[in-house]
Amino acid sequence: MTAIYGHRGAMGIYPENTLPSFKEALANGVEGIELDVQLTKDNEFVVLHDPTVDRTTNGTGIVSEMSLEEIKRLSAGEPFTHLKDYNENWMNISIPTLEEALMMMVPYQIEVNIELKPNLSEKKGVEKALLDAVQPFTEDLTINYSSFHLPLLKRMREVDEKVELAWLVKHDVPYPIDYLKTYHIDLFHISKKIALAEHSSFEKARILQQSRVWTVNDEEEMKTIIQKGVKAIMTDFPKVALDLRKQLAL
Repeated sequence: MTAIYGHRGAMGIYPENTLPSFKEALANGVEGIELDVQLTKDNEFVVLHDPTVDRTTNGTGIVSEMSLEEIKRLSAGEPFTHLKDYNENWMNISIPTLEEALMMMVPYQIEVNIELKPNLSEKKGVEKALLDAVQPFTEDLTINYSSFHLPLLKRMREVDEKVELAWLVKHDVPYPIDYLKTYHIDLFHISKKIALAEHSSFEKARILQQSRVWTVNDEEEMKTIIQKGVKAIMTDFPKVALDLRKQLAL
């Protein structure tokens, strides 16, 4: 069965990478959550997609140059007035720490995909620091890591040979299995463009079904990709995907 991951929670409905967004996805029954991390000036992991706070908060600044206290003062809800269910209470939504997010997910015993942004490679030792931060939650959550940046994945493997790693790819690549073997990566996180393509290298290599696919929001595309039997899809609208998967199973 194709698993459903909430992409940054349920970012089609709630402010991305926030606790309310994760709660929405979890309440709908997802098997996994995808989130992103950045590192503050005082070496705290926060759940945030961009290296700056400009797009997703009411503030400005580079995360790595800001303290956790400074980041916590910002509203992570104000910029999302365009979402249908926006209300003034969203002004009080803050950027969560990674610890806060994982703590909330523990009772659900789900899979969590943590994406490492390429800019994190600027911070020496970030791979071990992240693994150490996540360690207290590994008994209750199945955690895997992904990145577009292969050096980060390589160093993650050097720190922990058992950790599950996924390479994020936007475009079809030749001989994909060779990448898995050479870089000691477990699987791919591929764009929906690759999953929807006919005769892709992934399909020819028979590893499409072992890949997670992002970001799938159109219902017809969801249907096609689920029917291909991929490992998981990541979506901004997890309830829609879960309902559709249930219908397809009837």
